[in-house]
Amino acid sequence: MTQTSGAAPDVKPAATEPVLDIHLQMLVQLLGQELRSALPVILNVPGGVLSGDLISHEAWKAAWAQDLRKIAGEGARTMAIFPETVDQGVEEARGGAGPEGLPRWIHLRNATILTGSSAPVWLALWRARLADVSGWTLGRAAPDDHHDR
Repeated sequence: MTQTSGAAPDVKPAATEPVLDIHLQMLVQLLGQELRSALPVILNVPGGVLSGDLISHEAWKAAWAQDLRKIAGEGARTMAIFPETVDQGVEEARGGAGPEGLPRWIHLRNATILTGSSAPVWLALWRARLADVSGWTLGRAAPDDHHDR
């Protein structure tokens, strides 16, 4: 089809973001109020199904640091404080602590990712954008052979 008039169509580019599940965002926010809280969840993510304990950002940072402190070497000690350093940089860029809005990241502990083509993979810690979660439910997708830390 050809355009008969010489005028360009009135189309304006727009940036779009994925629509986040408000229920999952609120659940993550609620868990963020208590460092020791955890809730078993099953998530549908690109590449498979993920099952594990939903934890707060603060609990994820603490577990990250704890795991890396067990490893010898200067690099491990530097990486142990990496998440806290990032948070401090974000806070400074924002001009101090303040309301962040709803969470945009999700954190799991003792996670298992299931794909159709390989054996399940166990992950001590996992972090991803909430925008990458296309579905979720409470519970576990596979028997948990791993013990709590």
